[in-house]
Amino acid sequence: MSRNEHTQRLRQPEVLPMSREEMDALGWDELDILLVSGDAYVDHPSFGAPLLGRWLVRHGFRTGICAQPAWDRPDDILRLGRPRLFAGVTAGSLDSMLAHYTAFRKKRSDDAYTPGGKAGARPNRACIAYTNAVQRAFPGLPVILGGIEASLRRISHYDFWSDSVRKSVLLDSKATAITYGMAENSIVTLARTIATILYETGEVDLRALRPQLAGLPGLVVAGSRDDIPDGAEVIELPSHEAILDDPKQLIEATRLLEKQVHQNKAWAVQETGGRMVLVAPPGPLLDTAGLDELAGLPFTRLPHPAYRERIPAADMIRTSVTTHRGCSGGCSFCTLALHQGRTIRSRSKGSILKEVRAITEVKGWTGSISDVGGPSANMWGAHCASDQSACERASCLTPRICKHYRVAQRDFVSLLRSVSDVNSVDHVRVASGWRIDLAVTDMQALTTMIREFVGGQAKVAPEHQVDHVLKLMRKPGFETFETFLDLFDKESKKAGKKQYVIPYLMSAFPGCTEDDMRALHAWLDARGWKPEQVQCFIPLPGTAAAAMFHAQCDMQGNPIYVAKTDAERLRQHAILMPDTGRAPGGKAHHGKGRKRSRTGGDHRARK
Repeated sequence: MSRNEHTQRLRQPEVLPMSREEMDALGWDELDILLVSGDAYVDHPSFGAPLLGRWLVRHGFRTGICAQPAWDRPDDILRLGRPRLFAGVTAGSLDSMLAHYTAFRKKRSDDAYTPGGKAGARPNRACIAYTNAVQRAFPGLPVILGGIEASLRRISHYDFWSDSVRKSVLLDSKATAITYGMAENSIVTLARTIATILYETGEVDLRALRPQLAGLPGLVVAGSRDDIPDGAEVIELPSHEAILDDPKQLIEATRLLEKQVHQNKAWAVQETGGRMVLVAPPGPLLDTAGLDELAGLPFTRLPHPAYRERIPAADMIRTSVTTHRGCSGGCSFCTLALHQGRTIRSRSKGSILKEVRAITEVKGWTGSISDVGGPSANMWGAHCASDQSACERASCLTPRICKHYRVAQRDFVSLLRSVSDVNSVDHVRVASGWRIDLAVTDMQALTTMIREFVGGQAKVAPEHQVDHVLKLMRKPGFETFETFLDLFDKESKKAGKKQYVIPYLMSAFPGCTEDDMRALHAWLDARGWKPEQVQCFIPLPGTAAAAMFHAQCDMQGNPIYVAKTDAERLRQHAILMPDTGRAPGGKAHHGKGRKRSRTGGDHRARK
């Protein structure tokens, strides 16, 4: 085997192998990397394991997928054989605890990322369970955690489901490292590093490997201060023990981690029980050319052919196009900025149109592009015109839009029109949420969006109506939403369309009282709006809102009211949803709710 064999170009398979038969058909006698995922395998760029798998193949690494394996025995993980370099482990597209439990800690009955939509195909705390299963199957193999669950739990974090502060999932799982955030660059660098070590020494010793990984961007490892490069800037996080002693220290740790991710220049270090968790800077993120290359890989956009039952999430995103990554909003309850970063990285118009044309060739094409967008659709093309590495803001948009923030909403409208001109495309919709404070800064673009690209419903996220709650959420003032509503109604009527705004609303947020919920209810009632679904706040690990929930203070350390018990949370929720907690016939129930990536739920209102 030559030293550079691991960088040789491979032919992209029709699908990444999930069986020895598929490996044999490709002529692969072994894998370089095995990716273990809590999601079913859907060969679509919205699913993390297939996305990274095809990216690794593109860079010369034979990669297979073990989707939703049994975690109490090694049989499924052993099926593809021991990989040469490492196993990557992800809980899937959702934190596994969020996938399993509602805002009131009741078990969900469905899982959109599983064949047949059935619950129970992944374990609780999947990163830990899968790591243990891989270590039993392949002793001594490096195990690398990634995905949303590992990324948000990379340092000490508040865990809502156990009502406790847990240490880094790296330590709880005993994995080798975590690749946090969007991991394309870091996982390729990691694979090349391990391949070089294997070539030079003939083996990979886990104890010797960890310090060699400590210098790689986007990785979290357990080590010592000596592993940090000389002269590197270091952010000292409060220790795990300090957070246990004083919940306000979680506020400080969260604030510092947000700063580290946004400025992308310093290391973060946290001591836990005498050990050091080292968080390297995120490092270079994929730029426009990289995102275009990634999106251009030959995804089938369909579930693996081995599945016989429908996978609900695959149906939802089959005809959607992701135009960019990152979110500049920095909402305190949202995981996006901590995971994807606040910097917007946008794909080129040509790449997006090429993907749309590919979608029209997929079996089952109906003529409609269901969504063109991203975390906030109208952020495509946005960028910072200043030095982001020195920025101290928690959000580019609140308390007011930064003077250095540039948006390209008219270009986005032009993109949508170009998509609608693609042959056999009959309808184009923007189903992603719109950032309304950006939308109202360009009335011409907003008017066109409302008239031409709303599929009957526009999703926006006012979240609440009371100013002090919105401030804690890092959301714009409510007058912005009212301005948007007035224009939406006026332009919909001019276009002769019956269209509705679907507002995301939230109960029991830290700092929100029952009187605040009554104020929101009064506003809705005055407009004749009856909410169909409202999300009760779920403190997601790593977020500022979770730290506020646990510490019962705002990000400046000032005490705030927090609805901590289920009874308090239910009372707030019932102000907008009076039937919450009551089943037909008068029996109590807690409703399963819906899940969404930011807070774990979906909510609607009708007029």
